[in-house]
Amino acid sequence: MRSSLRGLSLTNPGPRAIWLLLRPDKFVMSFVPTVGFSSMQANLTRRKHRRSLSPKFQHAFALEVLKTERLRIIALIVVATTLAVGLGTFDLLAPAALSRIWHGRFPVLFMAAGILAFVLFEASILLLIARQIKLGGDVPQLRRYIGAFVETSLPSLVIAAHMSNMGAAQALAFVGPLLYFVFIILSTLRLDFWLSAFTGFVAGAELLGLALLHPTTQTAASEPTLAVPFVMSRSAVIFACGLIAGAVGTRLRRQFEASIAAATARDHVTNLFGQHVSPQVVERLLAAGPTTATDTRRVAVMFVDIRGFTAAASTRTPQQVVDRLDAAFAVLVDIVDRNGGIVNKFLGDGFLALFGAPFDDPNAAARAVTAAREMLAAIERHNVGSDWPLRIGIGLHLGNVVAGNVGSPRRKEYTVIGDTVNLASRIEGLNKEFGSQLLISDAVHDQIGNLEGAVSLGHVPVRGYQQPIRVWRLA
Repeated sequence: MRSSLRGLSLTNPGPRAIWLLLRPDKFVMSFVPTVGFSSMQANLTRRKHRRSLSPKFQHAFALEVLKTERLRIIALIVVATTLAVGLGTFDLLAPAALSRIWHGRFPVLFMAAGILAFVLFEASILLLIARQIKLGGDVPQLRRYIGAFVETSLPSLVIAAHMSNMGAAQALAFVGPLLYFVFIILSTLRLDFWLSAFTGFVAGAELLGLALLHPTTQTAASEPTLAVPFVMSRSAVIFACGLIAGAVGTRLRRQFEASIAAATARDHVTNLFGQHVSPQVVERLLAAGPTTATDTRRVAVMFVDIRGFTAAASTRTPQQVVDRLDAAFAVLVDIVDRNGGIVNKFLGDGFLALFGAPFDDPNAAARAVTAAREMLAAIERHNVGSDWPLRIGIGLHLGNVVAGNVGSPRRKEYTVIGDTVNLASRIEGLNKEFGSQLLISDAVHDQIGNLEGAVSLGHVPVRGYQQPIRVWRLA
């Protein structure tokens, strides 16, 4: 049926295709990806700034930002809840000690009400973010700044309460001011420099205002820790921490952008070449990059050919021929994909499919037979009501092949080479001689074992082989 397939990569220096002379009367064009999936992906990634302007990129990035914002809010709720539980437990087990620290009876109910209000506020934002993620929207920037202001003001309320009970110097030296750092650190998850800087500014400004304007500071003006230079330097450090958090958030943002740009570039390459080669091959090429390594695999090779197509096509227009082929291939290729195979090449009015490459499959032979039988049944259904019914022939053989990227340094093709490929092609060609539609080799039959409906045709002479080959008919 076909001349030797060992040289399945005979090339013509055309820009996007190679021509394979597989029959004396037929040229077959097989699209192949250019070499360097990795280099193409890198080029596309380097254009991330252009890609960042696209709505698709903006949507993907906004979604990631909302997810990090959700993580930040969950962390705040956990911290606030832990703090409430810890203080409540401390007050229950050692109320006297807590009263000495507080300089009076610790207001447990006031503390619980304040933390509950904060948790409810954060929960409302969490629900908003969850809703926006579901709808594919975003949170308005003004809402973010209002949320940052409200959150950062919580430690200020705690410090003000401390100052009223403990005194200004002790309160400012206690844990209250340290709570600002919780919000500043978590602000990095906003992935926005200005929001983190705003958080640091609000924290520093409110701490400075409390240290200078709270009534208790007037009664302790002689305290060195309440001197203007001292409190200003402390506020400056807090503001600087906000700037640092903003820088960290900006770095995280750039990494997110790079990751999304790389994923977008990968999707672009997959979509671009996925129409010309199997998606599994695209994934393998993207993972392997420009490597020329090949490996030996045990593969079930399937050849499919549409019988009498050339003669029938001669009486129809080229567009009618293409439409009929596309309709038939859409049915057949879907079956190959569902059964774990890949279509390696379209060969005019047929194709070469592989089971067990580019990824190993111990059930390759069984999957190939299942796919072949489904294809015969599907094409019969497809012929119902058609003014151009088709009849296909299928040949299967199982054996070792050399699989990998083959071609020149500038242009490569994922293919399989070996006697297994040649024999599978010859077996498919025997369908004409026996009037059959599905023939398999002895290797496929032995691998599967008890194969229902298999009829031995004995040892059959095969063109190009000195010894007869045992063949089985399934349909």
